[in-house]
Amino acid sequence: MKFDVLTLFPEMIQQACSHSIISRAVDKEIIRINTINPRDFSKDKHRKVDDTPFGGGAGMVLMCQPYFDAFDSIERDENTRVLLMSPQGRAFDQKMALELAQCEHVVLMCGHYEGFDERIKEYTHAEEVSIGDFVLTGGELPALCIIDSVSRNIDGCLGKIDSAHFDSFSDGLLEHPHYTKPREYVGMRVPDVLFEGNHAKINRWRRKQQLIVTKKKRPDLYAEFKKNCKDKEDLKLLNEVENENIDYN
Repeated sequence: MKFDVLTLFPEMIQQACSHSIISRAVDKEIIRINTINPRDFSKDKHRKVDDTPFGGGAGMVLMCQPYFDAFDSIERDENTRVLLMSPQGRAFDQKMALELAQCEHVVLMCGHYEGFDERIKEYTHAEEVSIGDFVLTGGELPALCIIDSVSRNIDGCLGKIDSAHFDSFSDGLLEHPHYTKPREYVGMRVPDVLFEGNHAKINRWRRKQQLIVTKKKRPDLYAEFKKNCKDKEDLKLLNEVENENIDYN
């Protein structure tokens, strides 16, 4: 899979992607990450890419010419997904991460200043994507979040692809608790079920913990899962959780 990132600060992308799981995935040639700087396409002698907004107002607006030409330099096909980082866009979530993980090519467009000239959005037919209801200085951090989230769902990027299957939100629930050595620390003990060697029992405990954690921390997700649940085992666990006297405050 290839990510092409249009950014005025390619070093931000390159530096962040030179560590940990993403770096190893690049080394294994599972993913490719390429940066394109619109300044390199500016026809202004000072490599200018922005100008004052028509109609007045504060800030600067990114200009059409450098972004049109930078975008046109990318080899694309009909299956390429083009995403433009924007607080006005579709909320990025695990469902979208899984969608994108099936793609071979994703273009990520990072803005700055007061944003893009609207014609850039029209020309590129980009899907506007947001990582939350807040405003950042530029689109590089959202683009990195998307690269990281999507990559971990590509076979081979993680040590075990099963690791991604149990991530929070993968099936509408939050992740179950994790423990490691020592078995007891400052009087706090790891649940005994994890030492019994009964994997079916462990998996059932973990699933039930997912329900408990989700009900406590994200009651909205819990309610949605409960409404749509049809799995017999999950329904049994939901019934247990509903009938237990657990404080969720």
